[in-house]
Amino acid sequence: MKNRLLAGLFLFSTFSTGVFAVDGMAVIDMRTAVLATQTAQNAFKALESDSEYAGNVERAQALQSDRQAMAEKLQKESETLSQDEIASMQRSIQEKTKDLEFIIGKIQSKQTETADKVFRDLNPTLQKILQELIAAKQVKVLLGRETVLFADPAMDLTDDVTSMLDVASKATAK
Repeated sequence: MKNRLLAGLFLFSTFSTGVFAVDGMAVIDMRTAVLATQTAQNAFKALESDSEYAGNVERAQALQSDRQAMAEKLQKESETLSQDEIASMQRSIQEKTKDLEFIIGKIQSKQTETADKVFRDLNPTLQKILQELIAAKQVKVLLGRETVLFADPAMDLTDDVTSMLDVASKATAK
């Protein structure tokens, strides 16, 4: 019995080291790496100062406030309101909800468009940096962070890539 246990532990330790201690493996979240760059932050600041985008954000906030106020009023006064008044308020809340969803869709579309542009602009530099890091750190397997259940933070290249993208962006700006 003791020999089986020792044999089992030996086999487990022999095969598990290959699974748990893999040299040449790294993890990256490319989306986070790119969107954390100064270039991306500048692009989103520019988006926020765009009059159409800012107007949509203001309209969304106003619609949300109006809708919330109407819902609170309906809740507080529902016992004293007629059925027609209640129905009218509910329709108004539904209309504001539809308008709000439409405007939020426009806002999200602009945000996605901005993120996609940043990705397109930084992609050549990103690919070059990844190749350099893979060679420098002797990476044999590079996994996306979103597909990994656990990874030692030391294996994560995301912050390295963000820093290198920022440095590369500053160099090309000069």
